[in-house]
Amino acid sequence: MNILVLGSGGREHAFAWKLAQSPLCDALFVAPGNAGTAQLANNLAVAYNDFEAVATAIRQHTIDLLIVGPEEPLVKGIVNFLRRQPDLAQLRIVGPDEAGAQLEGSKDFSKGFMLRHGIPTAASRTFTVETLQEGLRYLDEHSLPVVLKADGLAAGKGVVIAETVADAQATLRDMLDGRKFGDAGNKVVVEQFLRGIELSVFVLTDGVNYKILPEAKDYKRIGEADTGPNTGGMGAVSPVVFANENFLRKVEEKVVKPTLAGLQQDGIRYQGFIFIGLMNVKGEPYVIEYNARMGDPETEVVLPRVQNDFAELMIATADGELDKVALQVSSQTAVTTVVVSNGYPDVYEKGKIITDLERLEDVTAFHAGTIAQNERVLTNGGRVLALTALANSLENAVRKSQEAARTVQFDGKQYRKDIGLDLIRYQD
Repeated sequence: MNILVLGSGGREHAFAWKLAQSPLCDALFVAPGNAGTAQLANNLAVAYNDFEAVATAIRQHTIDLLIVGPEEPLVKGIVNFLRRQPDLAQLRIVGPDEAGAQLEGSKDFSKGFMLRHGIPTAASRTFTVETLQEGLRYLDEHSLPVVLKADGLAAGKGVVIAETVADAQATLRDMLDGRKFGDAGNKVVVEQFLRGIELSVFVLTDGVNYKILPEAKDYKRIGEADTGPNTGGMGAVSPVVFANENFLRKVEEKVVKPTLAGLQQDGIRYQGFIFIGLMNVKGEPYVIEYNARMGDPETEVVLPRVQNDFAELMIATADGELDKVALQVSSQTAVTTVVVSNGYPDVYEKGKIITDLERLEDVTAFHAGTIAQNERVLTNGGRVLALTALANSLENAVRKSQEAARTVQFDGKQYRKDIGLDLIRYQD
Protein backbone atom coordinates (compact mmCIF):
# COMPACT_ATOMS: atom_id res chain seq x y z
CA MET A 1 0.00 0.00 0.00
CA ASN A 2 1.21 3.51 -0.88
CA ILE A 3 0.47 6.04 1.87
CA LEU A 4 0.54 9.86 1.79
CA VAL A 5 0.61 12.01 4.95
CA LEU A 6 -0.23 15.70 4.53
CA GLY A 7 1.64 18.16 6.77
CA SER A 8 5.08 19.27 7.88
CA GLY A 9 5.15 19.25 11.68
CA GLY A 10 5.95 16.99 14.60
CA ARG A 11 2.53 15.35 14.34
CA GLU A 12 3.20 14.31 10.75
CA HIS A 13 6.70 13.05 11.58
CA ALA A 14 5.13 10.93 14.34
CA PHE A 15 2.56 9.56 11.85
CA ALA A 16 5.34 8.75 9.36
CA TRP A 17 7.49 7.16 12.09
CA LYS A 18 4.61 4.88 13.10
CA LEU A 19 3.52 4.05 9.54
CA ALA A 20 7.08 3.21 8.48
CA GLN A 21 7.04 0.36 11.04
CA SER A 22 4.10 -1.33 9.27
CA PRO A 23 4.58 -4.22 6.82
CA LEU A 24 1.42 -2.94 5.07
CA CYS A 25 3.28 0.22 4.00
CA ASP A 26 5.10 -0.29 0.68
CA ALA A 27 5.87 3.35 -0.08
CA LEU A 28 5.47 6.33 2.24
CA PHE A 29 5.16 9.97 1.16
CA VAL A 30 4.83 13.18 3.18
CA ALA A 31 3.77 16.53 1.69
CA PRO A 32 5.61 18.77 2.26
CA GLY A 33 7.33 17.07 5.24
CA ASN A 34 10.51 18.14 7.03
CA ALA A 35 14.08 16.93 7.65
CA GLY A 36 12.79 14.20 9.98
CA THR A 37 10.20 12.76 7.60
CA ALA A 38 12.84 12.78 4.84
CA GLN A 39 14.67 10.04 6.78
CA LEU A 40 11.60 7.76 6.70
CA ALA A 41 9.63 8.73 3.61
CA ASN A 42 9.68 10.56 0.30
CA ASN A 43 9.02 14.25 0.89
CA LEU A 44 6.94 15.86 -1.86
CA ALA A 45 7.23 19.57 -2.65
CA VAL A 46 3.46 19.99 -2.44
CA ALA A 47 1.65 22.53 -0.25
CA TYR A 48 -1.14 20.84 1.70
CA ASN A 49 -3.59 23.64 0.89
CA ASP A 50 -3.01 23.27 -2.87
CA PHE A 51 -5.77 20.73 -3.47
CA GLU A 52 -5.08 20.35 -7.20
CA ALA A 53 -1.40 19.62 -6.53
CA VAL A 54 -2.35 17.12 -3.80
CA ALA A 55 -4.70 15.32 -6.22
CA THR A 56 -1.95 15.23 -8.86
CA ALA A 57 0.51 13.74 -6.34
CA ILE A 58 -2.06 11.09 -5.35
CA ARG A 59 -2.42 10.06 -8.99
CA GLN A 60 1.29 10.25 -9.77
CA HIS A 61 2.33 8.07 -6.82
CA THR A 62 -0.71 5.73 -6.92
CA ILE A 63 -1.66 6.56 -3.35
CA ASP A 64 -4.03 4.11 -1.65
CA LEU A 65 -4.39 5.86 1.73
CA LEU A 66 -4.32 9.59 2.57
CA ILE A 67 -3.95 10.86 6.15
CA VAL A 68 -4.59 14.59 6.58
CA GLY A 69 -2.57 15.98 9.50
CA PRO A 70 -3.35 19.73 9.85
CA GLU A 71 -6.72 21.39 10.42
CA GLU A 72 -6.59 24.00 7.65
CA PRO A 73 -7.03 21.71 4.62
CA LEU A 74 -9.77 19.80 6.48
CA VAL A 75 -11.72 22.98 7.30
CA LYS A 76 -11.25 24.21 3.72
CA GLY A 77 -12.76 20.97 2.39
CA ILE A 78 -9.93 18.86 0.97
CA VAL A 79 -11.90 15.67 1.61
CA ASN A 80 -14.90 17.03 -0.33
CA PHE A 81 -12.61 18.14 -3.17
CA LEU A 82 -10.99 14.71 -3.51
CA ARG A 83 -14.32 12.89 -3.25
CA ARG A 84 -15.53 14.90 -6.26
CA GLN A 85 -12.72 13.48 -8.45
CA PRO A 86 -14.20 10.44 -10.26
CA ASP A 87 -10.84 8.66 -10.54
CA LEU A 88 -10.15 9.05 -6.79
CA ALA A 89 -13.47 7.64 -5.62
CA GLN A 90 -11.78 4.57 -4.10
CA LEU A 91 -9.08 6.52 -2.25
CA ARG A 92 -9.05 5.78 1.48
CA ILE A 93 -8.98 9.04 3.47
CA VAL A 94 -8.53 9.54 7.21
CA GLY A 95 -9.89 12.99 8.04
CA PRO A 96 -13.39 14.49 8.23
CA ASP A 97 -15.14 16.30 5.41
CA GLU A 98 -15.89 20.02 5.55
CA ALA A 99 -19.07 19.54 7.61
CA GLY A 100 -17.28 17.46 10.26
CA ALA A 101 -14.26 19.77 10.35
CA GLN A 102 -16.57 22.61 11.43
CA LEU A 103 -16.24 21.16 14.93
CA GLU A 104 -12.87 22.92 14.86
CA GLY A 105 -13.41 25.45 12.09
CA SER A 106 -16.15 27.34 13.95
CA LYS A 107 -16.28 27.78 17.72
CA ASP A 108 -19.87 29.00 17.32
CA PHE A 109 -20.82 25.83 15.40
CA SER A 110 -19.17 23.55 17.99
CA LYS A 111 -20.91 25.37 20.86
CA GLY A 112 -24.27 24.97 19.13
CA PHE A 113 -23.47 21.29 18.49
CA MET A 114 -22.68 20.69 22.17
CA LEU A 115 -25.84 22.43 23.34
CA ARG A 116 -28.02 20.51 20.84
CA HIS A 117 -26.63 17.17 21.92
CA GLY A 118 -26.37 17.70 25.68
CA ILE A 119 -22.57 17.67 25.91
CA PRO A 120 -21.27 19.43 29.05
CA THR A 121 -19.50 22.72 28.27
CA ALA A 122 -19.12 26.24 29.62
CA ALA A 123 -22.02 28.70 29.23
CA SER A 124 -21.45 31.10 26.32
CA ARG A 125 -22.86 33.67 23.91
CA THR A 126 -21.73 34.65 20.42
CA PHE A 127 -21.43 38.23 19.13
CA THR A 128 -20.75 39.85 15.74
CA VAL A 129 -19.75 43.40 14.78
CA GLU A 130 -23.48 44.16 14.41
CA THR A 131 -24.09 43.10 18.03
CA LEU A 132 -20.86 44.60 19.44
CA GLN A 133 -22.67 47.06 21.77
CA GLU A 134 -24.80 44.23 23.14
CA GLY A 135 -21.60 42.22 23.69
CA LEU A 136 -19.96 45.10 25.57
CA ARG A 137 -22.99 45.38 27.87
CA TYR A 138 -22.95 41.59 28.36
CA LEU A 139 -19.28 41.73 29.43
CA ASP A 140 -20.08 44.55 31.85
CA GLU A 141 -22.11 42.08 33.92
CA HIS A 142 -20.10 38.91 33.28
CA SER A 143 -18.18 37.12 36.03
CA LEU A 144 -14.38 37.30 35.81
CA PRO A 145 -12.14 36.05 34.41
CA VAL A 146 -13.93 35.63 31.08
CA VAL A 147 -12.83 33.79 27.93
CA LEU A 148 -13.12 35.31 24.44
CA LYS A 149 -12.62 33.07 21.40
CA ALA A 150 -12.37 34.04 17.73
CA ASP A 151 -14.86 31.84 15.89
CA GLY A 152 -12.56 30.60 13.12
CA LEU A 153 -9.04 29.25 12.78
CA ALA A 154 -6.50 31.68 14.22
CA ALA A 155 -3.35 29.54 14.38
CA GLY A 156 -3.89 28.79 18.08
CA LYS A 157 -3.83 32.48 19.01
CA GLY A 158 -7.54 33.29 18.91
CA VAL A 159 -8.31 32.67 22.59
CA VAL A 160 -7.95 35.41 25.23
CA ILE A 161 -8.60 35.06 28.96
CA ALA A 162 -9.48 38.54 30.24
CA GLU A 163 -9.03 39.30 33.95
CA THR A 164 -10.88 42.65 33.94
CA VAL A 165 -14.02 44.02 32.29
CA ALA A 166 -11.93 46.71 30.58
CA ASP A 167 -9.58 44.10 29.06
CA ALA A 168 -12.52 41.95 27.97
CA GLN A 169 -14.26 44.86 26.27
CA ALA A 170 -11.05 46.02 24.59
CA THR A 171 -10.44 42.47 23.32
CA LEU A 172 -13.98 42.18 21.95
CA ARG A 173 -13.54 45.51 20.12
CA ASP A 174 -10.14 44.42 18.75
CA MET A 175 -11.53 41.15 17.46
CA LEU A 176 -14.78 42.44 15.93
CA ASP A 177 -14.22 46.09 15.05
CA GLY A 178 -10.43 46.00 14.70
CA ARG A 179 -10.47 42.65 12.84
CA LYS A 180 -7.48 41.47 14.85
CA PHE A 181 -7.91 37.92 13.52
CA GLY A 182 -9.37 38.83 10.13
CA ASP A 183 -12.29 36.65 8.99
CA ALA A 184 -11.60 34.23 11.86
CA GLY A 185 -12.93 36.93 14.20
CA ASN A 186 -16.16 37.75 12.34
CA LYS A 187 -17.86 36.11 15.29
CA VAL A 188 -16.57 35.99 18.87
CA VAL A 189 -17.67 33.45 21.45
CA VAL A 190 -17.75 34.87 25.00
CA GLU A 191 -17.47 31.99 27.42
CA GLN A 192 -17.61 31.28 31.13
CA PHE A 193 -14.17 30.57 32.64
CA LEU A 194 -13.93 27.03 34.03
CA ARG A 195 -11.65 26.28 36.99
CA GLY A 196 -10.10 22.84 36.94
CA ILE A 197 -7.32 20.74 35.42
CA GLU A 198 -7.01 20.56 31.64
CA LEU A 199 -6.33 17.44 29.56
CA SER A 200 -7.01 16.11 26.09
CA VAL A 201 -8.75 12.92 24.99
CA PHE A 202 -8.38 11.60 21.45
CA VAL A 203 -10.99 9.58 19.61
CA LEU A 204 -10.49 7.68 16.37
CA THR A 205 -13.77 6.94 14.60
CA ASP A 206 -14.86 5.35 11.33
CA GLY A 207 -18.21 7.13 11.47
CA VAL A 208 -19.91 4.51 13.65
CA ASN A 209 -17.30 2.62 15.68
CA TYR A 210 -14.61 4.30 17.74
CA LYS A 211 -11.45 3.79 19.76
CA ILE A 212 -10.37 6.10 22.58
CA LEU A 213 -6.63 6.64 22.25
CA PRO A 214 -4.35 7.42 25.23
CA GLU A 215 -5.11 10.77 26.89
CA ALA A 216 -2.48 13.50 27.19
CA LYS A 217 -1.76 16.79 28.94
CA ASP A 218 0.07 19.51 27.04
CA TYR A 219 1.84 22.67 28.18
CA LYS A 220 0.71 25.64 26.12
CA ARG A 221 2.46 28.68 27.60
CA ILE A 222 6.00 29.62 26.63
CA GLY A 223 7.27 30.11 30.19
CA GLU A 224 7.76 27.80 33.12
CA ALA A 225 4.97 27.60 35.69
CA ASP A 226 2.58 28.32 32.80
CA THR A 227 3.58 31.94 32.30
CA GLY A 228 3.83 34.09 29.19
CA PRO A 229 1.93 33.88 25.91
CA ASN A 230 0.25 30.78 24.52
CA THR A 231 2.10 28.65 21.98
CA GLY A 232 1.24 25.65 19.85
CA GLY A 233 2.55 23.51 22.71
CA MET A 234 5.84 23.31 24.65
CA GLY A 235 5.56 19.68 25.76
CA ALA A 236 3.17 16.88 26.63
CA VAL A 237 2.72 13.86 28.91
CA SER A 238 0.72 10.62 28.56
CA PRO A 239 -0.90 9.03 30.56
CA VAL A 240 -2.29 11.77 32.82
CA VAL A 241 -2.17 10.77 36.48
CA PHE A 242 -5.35 12.63 37.49
CA ALA A 243 -7.39 11.03 34.68
CA ASN A 244 -8.41 7.95 36.60
CA GLU A 245 -10.63 5.14 35.34
CA ASN A 246 -13.76 6.69 36.84
CA PHE A 247 -13.14 10.08 35.18
CA LEU A 248 -12.37 8.54 31.79
CA ARG A 249 -15.57 6.47 32.02
CA LYS A 250 -17.49 9.74 32.53
CA VAL A 251 -15.70 11.21 29.49
CA GLU A 252 -16.80 8.27 27.36
CA GLU A 253 -20.42 8.31 28.54
CA LYS A 254 -21.01 12.07 28.79
CA VAL A 255 -18.81 13.34 25.95
CA VAL A 256 -17.54 10.73 23.47
CA LYS A 257 -20.77 8.78 22.91
CA PRO A 258 -23.03 11.88 22.66
CA THR A 259 -20.52 13.52 20.28
CA LEU A 260 -20.51 10.56 17.88
CA ALA A 261 -24.28 10.12 18.17
CA GLY A 262 -24.72 13.85 17.49
CA LEU A 263 -22.60 13.68 14.34
CA GLN A 264 -24.73 10.79 13.06
CA GLN A 265 -27.99 12.60 13.95
CA ASP A 266 -26.73 15.69 12.07
CA GLY A 267 -25.98 13.56 9.00
CA ILE A 268 -22.20 14.00 9.25
CA ARG A 269 -20.15 10.92 8.40
CA TYR A 270 -16.98 11.57 10.37
CA GLN A 271 -13.96 9.36 9.63
CA GLY A 272 -10.83 10.44 11.43
CA PHE A 273 -9.55 11.87 14.70
CA ILE A 274 -11.51 13.99 17.17
CA PHE A 275 -9.34 15.86 19.66
CA ILE A 276 -11.45 16.73 22.71
CA GLY A 277 -10.01 19.46 24.92
CA LEU A 278 -11.42 18.89 28.40
CA MET A 279 -11.49 20.53 31.80
CA ASN A 280 -11.75 18.27 34.83
CA VAL A 281 -13.97 20.37 37.11
CA LYS A 282 -14.24 18.63 40.49
CA GLY A 283 -14.24 15.23 38.79
CA GLU A 284 -16.68 16.17 36.02
CA PRO A 285 -15.61 16.55 32.36
CA TYR A 286 -16.46 19.76 30.46
CA VAL A 287 -15.55 20.25 26.80
CA ILE A 288 -13.43 23.34 26.13
CA GLU A 289 -13.01 22.68 22.41
CA TYR A 290 -13.01 20.12 19.64
CA ASN A 291 -10.26 19.76 17.07
CA ALA A 292 -10.79 17.80 13.87
CA ARG A 293 -7.34 16.19 13.95
CA MET A 294 -4.66 14.98 16.34
CA GLY A 295 -2.90 17.55 18.51
CA ASP A 296 0.73 18.58 18.30
CA PRO A 297 2.76 17.87 20.47
CA GLU A 298 0.24 15.42 21.99
CA THR A 299 0.61 13.05 19.02
CA GLU A 300 4.28 12.68 19.94
CA VAL A 301 3.32 11.10 23.30
CA VAL A 302 0.13 9.31 22.23
CA LEU A 303 1.48 7.32 19.25
CA PRO A 304 4.55 5.91 21.05
CA ARG A 305 2.12 4.30 23.51
CA VAL A 306 -0.11 2.79 20.79
CA GLN A 307 1.18 -0.71 20.09
CA ASN A 308 -1.04 -1.51 17.09
CA ASP A 309 0.10 -1.51 13.49
CA PHE A 310 -0.80 2.12 12.72
CA ALA A 311 -1.45 1.47 9.03
CA GLU A 312 -3.93 -1.25 10.00
CA LEU A 313 -5.72 1.21 12.32
CA MET A 314 -5.89 3.84 9.56
CA ILE A 315 -7.24 1.35 7.00
CA ALA A 316 -9.90 0.14 9.45
CA THR A 317 -10.91 3.78 10.04
CA ALA A 318 -11.26 4.51 6.32
CA ASP A 319 -13.07 1.22 5.66
CA GLY A 320 -15.58 1.53 8.52
CA GLU A 321 -14.15 -1.53 10.28
CA LEU A 322 -12.68 -0.18 13.52
CA ASP A 323 -14.83 -2.63 15.47
CA LYS A 324 -12.62 -5.44 14.10
CA VAL A 325 -9.45 -4.00 15.68
CA ALA A 326 -8.52 -4.28 19.37
CA LEU A 327 -6.58 -1.23 20.54
CA GLN A 328 -3.37 -2.08 22.38
CA VAL A 329 -1.80 0.56 24.60
CA SER A 330 1.52 0.45 26.45
CA SER A 331 1.43 1.07 30.22
CA GLN A 332 4.64 3.10 29.94
CA THR A 333 4.75 6.87 30.30
CA ALA A 334 5.68 9.13 27.39
CA VAL A 335 7.02 12.66 27.86
CA THR A 336 7.96 15.09 25.10
CA THR A 337 9.86 18.34 25.54
CA VAL A 338 9.57 20.81 22.66
CA VAL A 339 12.69 22.78 21.75
CA VAL A 340 11.85 26.11 20.13
CA SER A 341 13.54 29.02 18.38
CA ASN A 342 14.47 32.14 20.31
CA GLY A 343 11.63 34.68 20.05
CA TYR A 344 8.87 32.09 19.56
CA PRO A 345 5.83 32.46 19.64
CA ASP A 346 6.49 35.94 18.25
CA VAL A 347 9.21 36.82 15.72
CA TYR A 348 11.98 34.20 15.46
CA GLU A 349 14.85 33.44 13.14
CA LYS A 350 15.16 30.42 10.85
CA GLY A 351 18.14 28.69 9.28
CA LYS A 352 20.10 27.87 12.46
CA ILE A 353 22.25 24.71 12.21
CA ILE A 354 21.09 21.90 14.53
CA THR A 355 23.82 19.68 15.97
CA ASP A 356 24.22 16.70 18.30
CA LEU A 357 21.08 14.87 17.17
CA GLU A 358 23.27 11.80 16.74
CA ARG A 359 24.14 11.93 20.47
CA LEU A 360 20.55 11.28 21.55
CA GLU A 361 20.03 7.91 23.22
CA ASP A 362 16.78 6.11 24.03
CA VAL A 363 14.76 9.15 22.85
CA THR A 364 12.83 9.78 19.63
CA ALA A 365 13.44 13.19 18.05
CA PHE A 366 10.31 14.21 16.16
CA HIS A 367 11.08 17.07 13.81
CA ALA A 368 8.57 19.92 13.87
CA GLY A 369 10.20 22.92 12.18
CA THR A 370 13.28 21.63 10.36
CA ILE A 371 14.66 21.49 6.83
CA ALA A 372 17.51 19.44 5.33
CA GLN A 373 20.09 21.46 3.40
CA ASN A 374 23.50 20.32 2.15
CA GLU A 375 23.43 17.29 4.45
CA ARG A 376 22.77 19.52 7.46
CA VAL A 377 19.58 19.97 9.47
CA LEU A 378 18.46 23.58 9.94
CA THR A 379 15.71 25.21 11.96
CA ASN A 380 12.69 26.14 9.84
CA GLY A 381 9.98 27.06 12.33
CA GLY A 382 9.17 28.26 15.83
CA ARG A 383 8.78 24.81 17.29
CA VAL A 384 11.83 22.89 16.09
CA LEU A 385 11.96 19.45 17.76
CA ALA A 386 9.75 17.35 20.04
CA LEU A 387 11.99 15.04 22.06
CA THR A 388 10.01 12.05 23.29
CA ALA A 389 11.08 9.56 25.95
CA LEU A 390 9.21 6.40 26.91
CA ALA A 391 9.90 4.94 30.38
CA ASN A 392 8.40 2.80 33.13
CA SER A 393 7.89 5.84 35.37
CA LEU A 394 6.92 9.46 34.88
CA GLU A 395 10.11 10.59 36.64
CA ASN A 396 12.36 8.61 34.26
CA ALA A 397 10.49 9.76 31.16
CA VAL A 398 10.81 13.39 32.28
CA ARG A 399 14.52 12.96 33.02
CA LYS A 400 15.31 11.37 29.64
CA SER A 401 13.28 13.90 27.64
CA GLN A 402 14.87 16.86 29.44
CA GLU A 403 18.35 15.37 29.00
CA ALA A 404 17.70 15.20 25.26
CA ALA A 405 16.60 18.85 25.24
CA ARG A 406 19.90 19.80 26.91
CA THR A 407 21.88 17.71 24.42
CA VAL A 408 20.68 19.03 21.05
CA GLN A 409 22.11 22.40 20.09
CA PHE A 410 21.27 25.34 17.85
CA ASP A 411 21.70 29.07 18.21
CA GLY A 412 18.91 30.54 20.36
CA LYS A 413 17.54 27.17 21.59
CA GLN A 414 14.77 27.51 24.21
CA TYR A 415 12.72 24.92 26.11
CA ARG A 416 10.68 24.56 29.28
CA LYS A 417 12.44 22.77 32.12
CA ASP A 418 9.25 21.97 34.06
CA ILE A 419 7.41 19.64 31.64
CA GLY A 420 5.70 16.94 33.72
CA LEU A 421 6.87 18.25 37.10
CA ASP A 422 3.34 19.29 38.11
CA LEU A 423 2.17 15.72 37.47
CA ILE A 424 5.02 14.30 39.54
CA ARG A 425 3.91 16.56 42.42
CA TYR A 426 0.27 15.51 41.87
CA GLN A 427 1.34 11.86 41.89
CA ASP A 428 3.18 12.36 45.20
